[in-house]
Amino acid sequence: MTAVEGHLRFDHDALRSAADLYQAGKDARSRVPRGVHSEYSPATDRDPVGILKRQHEHRVSELIPLRLERMTANPFAFYRGSAAIQAADLAGAPRTGADVTICGDAHVANFGIYASPERTLVFDLNDFDESAYGPWEWDLKRFLTSVVLAARQRGFDESKVRAVTREAAAAYRSALRQMTGLGVLERYYLRADVSRGRRASSSQRVIDRAVEAAARRTSARVARKIMRRAEDGAMTIVEDPPVLAHVPDAAEQNVLEIIRAYLETVPADIAVLLSQYVATDAARRVVGVGSVGTRCYIIVLTGPAGEPLVLQVKEATESVAVEFGGATAGRAPAFDDRAHRDEHGHRVVANQRVLQAVSDPFLGYVNTGGHAYYVRQFRDQNVSIETETLGFRPFADYIDACSTVLARAHAQSPAASFIAGYLGSGAAFDTAVVEWAFAYADQAHADYLTVRQAVEDGEFAGPTAADPVQA
Repeated sequence: MTAVEGHLRFDHDALRSAADLYQAGKDARSRVPRGVHSEYSPATDRDPVGILKRQHEHRVSELIPLRLERMTANPFAFYRGSAAIQAADLAGAPRTGADVTICGDAHVANFGIYASPERTLVFDLNDFDESAYGPWEWDLKRFLTSVVLAARQRGFDESKVRAVTREAAAAYRSALRQMTGLGVLERYYLRADVSRGRRASSSQRVIDRAVEAAARRTSARVARKIMRRAEDGAMTIVEDPPVLAHVPDAAEQNVLEIIRAYLETVPADIAVLLSQYVATDAARRVVGVGSVGTRCYIIVLTGPAGEPLVLQVKEATESVAVEFGGATAGRAPAFDDRAHRDEHGHRVVANQRVLQAVSDPFLGYVNTGGHAYYVRQFRDQNVSIETETLGFRPFADYIDACSTVLARAHAQSPAASFIAGYLGSGAAFDTAVVEWAFAYADQAHADYLTVRQAVEDGEFAGPTAADPVQA
C-alpha cells in the first residue's frame, strides 16, 4: 500500500456494480430464455419411494411409521415432507447459474412469526434444515408449488388457485426489484415487524390471532403444560410417547454433553447467561413432517429462581438440495471455511443468519458422536399461520407476505441484482414458472398416491440402520 497524492492506495478486487449485475441477468435471457422455466419433464427413472427409503436409512427406525403417517395425511402434508424428491427432480431443471443462499424447503408452512432479541415479533422464514448454496429458482419453484397445493387443500376453485400463484410470482419479482434498488446495508436491516390491530380487515384479524397465539408460546407455558416441579425445585418433563419420551440414561448423558459443547459456539453474553442455569431434564421429541425420524431433543434448564428455559437440540443432516439436487455447496463461499465444511449444524445456523432478518440469539451447533446438531430456544413466541383456516383474501395476503420475505432473503446474496435483471419488469418469467408449479403440483399429488399405496402394500416395512435410542 502506498500514499499517492495524499491518499492511501492499495490493490483490491474489482468492484462489480449492481447495474453490471443487472445487465448480466438481462443478457442471461438469451442463454436461458425465461419461457423454458415452464417446462417440467419427469425423468423416466424417477423413484419417489426409493428416495424416501434412502432417507430412512439414517433415521430412528421406530419413528418411520409416524413419518409416513404424517406424510400421507393429504397431498400438501406429503409435499411438506418430500423436499428430497423435489430436489432430485430439480437437479436437471433449467437454471441461470446464479447461486444464492437458499432455504431449500421454502414452502408456505415454513414461514412464521417469532420473537426478535428485542422482543418484538417479526415475520420471516423459519426452517433451514435443507438450506444450502444453490439455484435461486429452486426456492421459488418449491414455494410456488406449495401455494398451488395449499390453495387446493383449502378448497379454492382452480381459477383462484391460479390467480394467487401468479400473484405470488409477481410479488417475488417486484419485491426483489425494489430491494436491489437499495444499498446492501439497507437490505440487510430490512425486516417484517408484526403489529397488532393496525387496521380493521380480515387479514389483520388473522395477524391478531397469530400474535395472541405467539404470546402463549413461551418456555413458561411449556413448563406448565408438559413439566412438573421436582422436590429440589428442578423442572422435569412429563412423557407423552411417542411424541415426547425420555431416552435411556446413556443417551441422556450424550445429550447433556451436547449442551456443554454447544456453549462453546454461542456468543459470550449467551454463554454467561446460560452458565446460571442447570440442565435438569432431557427428552426426545418428534417434530414436523419430513423431519420425523431425525434425532431431536428438548432440554430443560432451570435457573436460580426456579425459572425454566427450554432448548431444542435437532439433528442436522446433509441438505437435500446438495444430496439429491446437486446444489453447489452447503454454505456460501464467503464463509465455507475448512474448519466447518462438514458440520451440518454449523451450516443450518450460518444459513439461518444469512436468510433471516433477525435470528434467535441462542442459536448454536455441535458435532459429536457421529451426528451433527443445531440448538435453538424452544417456543420463543414462534407460531405459523394455519392456511387451512383462511378465506381467499387473507390467504392471498399471507402468500404475498411470504413472497416478499423470500425475496428479501435472496436479496442478501451477491447475485440478487443478476436475478432482478433476469426477471425484468414484465410477467414473462411469472407466466412460465406458474405453469411449472401447476405441473409439479400434479406430480406431487401423483407421488402422494404412489407413496400411500406403497405404505399400504408394506414396502416400507422392516428395520433401518438407525439406532432407535442413540443420541
